[in-house]
Parts: sequence; C-alpha cells; structure tokens
Amino acid sequence: MTDVLAPVAGRLVPLSAVPDQVFAGQMVGSGVAIEPSVPADGADAVVVSPVAGTVLKLHPHAAIVLGDGGVGVLVHVGIDTVNLGGEGFTLLAAEKSKVAAGDPLISFSPSGIRDRGLSAICPVVVMDSKPGSVADPAEREVLAGEVLFAM
Repeated sequence: MTDVLAPVAGRLVPLSAVPDQVFAGQMVGSGVAIEPSVPADGADAVVVSPVAGTVLKLHPHAAIVLGDGGVGVLVHVGIDTVNLGGEGFTLLAAEKSKVAAGDPLISFSPSGIRDRGLSAICPVVVMDSKPGSVADPAEREVLAGEVLFAM
C-alpha cells in the first residue's frame, strides 16, 4: 500500500464536489478533492507530489506522478485552468524527474484563479481506478503532505 498525500493545503471534500462532470463522475478515476486555502502570508500555494515516483506529465495546471508501485496519481489545479495558458502558474519540477512524496511540483495563486471566475478546487485522482475505490473523505482541513488515503 502507498499513502497518497495532500498536494496542497485546504478543505478536503469528496470528488463529487468538483464542478466538473468528468472528475465528479470519476471518469478519470476515483479520488478526493481539495479546495485550496490561500497562504496567510499571501504567497502562492505550492502543489507537492502526492506520491514518490516519476513525473509522467507536468503542465502548469496539472501533474501526473507515476508512483513507484506503477500507479499514476493526477493532481489537477483548478477547473478549466488549462484556458489560462499557464498564466499565474510556476513549474517547480520537470517531466521525467524522480520525486519524493512531498516534493514541490507547481506554485499558483488560488485567489488569482478565483478572481478569473474559475474554481480553484484540486482533484487528486488515482488514474484508471474504479469509481468508488477511494472512499469519500470526512470533510476537514488538511495540510500539504498530510496522508489522504492509501492505494
């Protein structure tokens, strides 16, 4: 079993709370979501790797880390944020790099996303997993790097 860590601090919610049918319907896979909090110092939020492994894909708005056990975990930063063309995001890692769980991947401004009328919610999905294979979490505040579930 591999622990999947919170990639960002915020409010942990079920995947069904994501305002996007592909994620909410678990079409990509099962998982959870985090409504990111704005850091108290006003700095950008940092997305960290949810598992140890290899960065398979890295975009300003999303990352897939292939865990050492061979399972991919997708972290999507906001909904429809691909339309921002990378504006407001900074890549902190590189594709094909090896990462430890908790290593920084992307920084972004949750407020900047919300100011553009978009949702900043971050789905955390076990790629190609069966719907319901990750139990709905109890809603609570989490810190980046905190264990969310095991896969």
